[in-house]
Amino acid sequence: MSFHAASRLSLVLLLLVPGIAGAADAPGLLGIPLDFILFALTLFGVALFHRHTLAVALTGLATITVYKLAITGFKTGAGLAGLALHLQHEWVILINLFCLLLGFALLSRHFEESKIPAVLPRYLPDDWKGCFVLLVMVFVLSSFLDNIAAALIGGAVAHTVFRGKVHIGYLAAIVAASNAGGSGSVVGDTTTTMMWIDGVDPVDVLHAYVAAAVAVLVFGIPAAVQQQRYAPIMRDEPAGTRVDWVRVAIVAFILAMAIAVNVFINTRHADISDTFPFIGVAVWVAILVSVPVRKPEWSLLPDAIKGSIFLLSLVTCASMMPVEKLPDASWHAAFGLGFVSAVFDNIPLTALALKQGGYDWGMLAYCVGFGGSMIWFGSSAGVALANMYPEAKSAGRWLVHGWHVVVAYIAGFIVLMLVLGWQPHEPHKVDKNSPPSVNLPG
Repeated sequence: MSFHAASRLSLVLLLLVPGIAGAADAPGLLGIPLDFILFALTLFGVALFHRHTLAVALTGLATITVYKLAITGFKTGAGLAGLALHLQHEWVILINLFCLLLGFALLSRHFEESKIPAVLPRYLPDDWKGCFVLLVMVFVLSSFLDNIAAALIGGAVAHTVFRGKVHIGYLAAIVAASNAGGSGSVVGDTTTTMMWIDGVDPVDVLHAYVAAAVAVLVFGIPAAVQQQRYAPIMRDEPAGTRVDWVRVAIVAFILAMAIAVNVFINTRHADISDTFPFIGVAVWVAILVSVPVRKPEWSLLPDAIKGSIFLLSLVTCASMMPVEKLPDASWHAAFGLGFVSAVFDNIPLTALALKQGGYDWGMLAYCVGFGGSMIWFGSSAGVALANMYPEAKSAGRWLVHGWHVVVAYIAGFIVLMLVLGWQPHEPHKVDKNSPPSVNLPG
């Protein structure tokens, strides 16, 4: 990756955050709080030194933590007490992500060893259209599965049908398909699930699929052609291939546990959803219960742990940023947040948007959900797939070969604006201490 490409990447955050930063009295440069500069330097290091991403992320986390302890304190207070309260607020999200990344890494290997991917050539077209159909499958899976699981299942299938040779542009497309598929479903992505828990009607995020469907066409066809030229899809299944239906059942059991717990908690006990990592624990209970039947590939865990710690480091850094409010809700604010989401954790951004209210939730879901696909560490699905394919851990190569993802994000947004326009929603929660709300324009 060139120095200039890495510089542009790290400056994206610096160019966009002045409007969402609320710590004007904190030390900074050109109106940008030093917290953001330190975070941008961390992202710069991740982009430039992609062979040492974990060390860079941990160094950035340590530096930002020391700075917050010594200078500014945390939103929850100053010193070690403030840090402890901050971590107490974030631990459920962090543990859930950690459990899901590790659990779904084992699930994807179960799926690959079930031999289902090996028999897919029997049903897939044997040219670039087969590559495209696989991306559509990931898109559909992600609408009712977690996007991490959908991306890893897609990666496992790709590893088989392309004989281990997967183009980086196609890897970016798998991540984009998983994030696009989850953008219009309240069980398909963490951000949409957050909206659901907070009281947003699931119907109000559904129109994200207008943009997501367009995006899949825009990035899917070029990515499919890239992959077919790089390593053609298998024409026939290997002789003697037999599906291990026990492993298929294990995969289904793990996914069913995750979905069932997610739906049960969010529909029946939403008030305790942020008190314990229910979904991550459910996935691991299912994995451990199935061990006597088929042993997981435990050797995958060391690399998966490193990748998970990397992502959690960036998520923790992002949670410490002095982001107190977003720009006033508007279509151009939502569009800009998509680019911010490529380098900044979309979970706190979504939380702030929910607190402010007045957004078009479907448009916001598309922007913050799909936007993270533009860089490999911009979403948990991207980090999970990069653990499976270490060659993807280069922001420069991801941007160069996955150019179609950026184009697709813009194209999907434009179509959504032309077809449905900006449709802001009334606040879905009523603050008894606030004055009566007024009708929003549009």
